[in-house]
Amino acid sequence: MYKTARQRYEKGGGTIFYPTEIEIETDAEESAHGARKKNIKSGTVIKVVLRKALMCDVKSLYNLFSEYSKAGEMLPRSMSDIYEHLRDFYIAEIENEDEESADAPGHTPDVIGACALTIVWENLAEIRSLAVKRPYTRKLIGTELIKKCIEEAKFFKITNLFALTYKPQFFQKSGFKIIDKSELPHKIWSDCINCVKFPDCDETAVMLKL
Repeated sequence: MYKTARQRYEKGGGTIFYPTEIEIETDAEESAHGARKKNIKSGTVIKVVLRKALMCDVKSLYNLFSEYSKAGEMLPRSMSDIYEHLRDFYIAEIENEDEESADAPGHTPDVIGACALTIVWENLAEIRSLAVKRPYTRKLIGTELIKKCIEEAKFFKITNLFALTYKPQFFQKSGFKIIDKSELPHKIWSDCINCVKFPDCDETAVMLKL
């Protein structure tokens, strides 16, 4: 019975929740500022794992989002909010080749990117909190994180996927189209009440039809 359920799950697209890998090429800035890869040289190809977030990622997520929110490029997210919505997140981390240290108590994954898929309603979901550490931008990590969210949205039969962003051109590369905020249901604005910019939101709404 378990085997049959597993096969049905995987046939239905459940494998999207499995970790995947991509390769990126480092540059001089990454070599100088890369987290635990002390001996990385410019031009080195490293592996990045894309997976669902775990409890051990919360502090890294908070630090990543705080960096962007302080720069005015993202709405802040508290630790309690991240814990509450942890199952929404995908993260990108530099693969740790030392399996023993990776499994050691207190080990913190080298998170370099994150993105969340939040289901809003029966046929509507939102991509939130897309961020990639500065040295690793422009290496398609953000694009791959969006792909993971799109795959999950399709798995749940979501037909409309939207985002509120300061960089609509980035989402347009993944097929999103700019829409008027008035096209979005009032329900999505409940999270905006505590925003310092409410009700004068300066983000752009984008939508992808699946």
